[in-house]
Amino acid sequence: MDCGELKLQIEAARQKLYQLKMDYGNLLHPHVIQQSMVLDDLINQYNQVKIKKPIE
Repeated sequence: MDCGELKLQIEAARQKLYQLKMDYGNLLHPHVIQQSMVLDDLINQYNQVKIKKPIE
């Protein structure tokens, strides 16, 4: 997966996390925590791709 695609997925996951927080009103709700973990995984993937890719 390339950086551009990951950025789009990260933004979509971030928006979903925000919406879930608004829906449930609590950062500790299991659905909010699960989405936060999804976002964390995407950010980690993005960082791994950036480390392997030479600076342009």
